[in-house]
Amino acid sequence: MELEAAKAIGAGIATIALAGVGIGLGNIFGSYLNGALRNPSAAPKVFGNLLLGFALTEAVALFALVIAFLILFVL
Repeated sequence: MELEAAKAIGAGIATIALAGVGIGLGNIFGSYLNGALRNPSAAPKVFGNLLLGFALTEAVALFALVIAFLILFVL
């Protein structure tokens, strides 16, 4: 197998994590919206946790993207 083909396959496999991130973000915001509609007075209390969950989940996407770029352009 040629090196360029192996790089493309490796970068594609590294970006599979982005699908999981999309599912995770949907779950985070869907759960928040469900909870906020059930108990509107508790929504401001959990908003900080919502942002923390969003940031940590988005960090996984950024790490996956960095790994894919490292595979493509550095190795």
